[in-house]
Amino acid sequence: MALDDTDRRILRVLQRKGRMSNADLSEQVNLSPSACHRRVQRLESDGYIRDYVALLDARKMNVPTTVFVEITLQGQADEILEAFEKAVSRIPDVLECHLMAGTADYILKVVAENTEDFARIHRQHLTRLPGVAQMQSSFALRTVFKTTALPV
Repeated sequence: MALDDTDRRILRVLQRKGRMSNADLSEQVNLSPSACHRRVQRLESDGYIRDYVALLDARKMNVPTTVFVEITLQGQADEILEAFEKAVSRIPDVLECHLMAGTADYILKVVAENTEDFARIHRQHLTRLPGVAQMQSSFALRTVFKTTALPV
């Protein structure tokens, strides 16, 4: 299904405030509430809207430290990649894991309370990941820009 301008308006608004009522959404995108509801249901069933979530404040959750960890594996065989991906997905402090092209095989986004907490995560989890040949960690000093909204 191709997205039209109205679908795109709906997606832009919902990315900013996914918890708004259908009445408020329909008003913002200039549709009747029933037409807006049908479009949102179609966008959900077609997979454009994957889920609705609450975005938590990392500072209030006491994990204000963000660390990006570059990981190089011992090899690229499917079984090595699969074992690594299965193990890393079980670490609760890892928010994201991306298979990369370039010098590192993976990059992880990890949250921690502070450097000592990251040392614990490193010692208890990251060093035990299967197939790891090398790891390099970079601490974010400040988040300049962050969004979950995709360009629509």
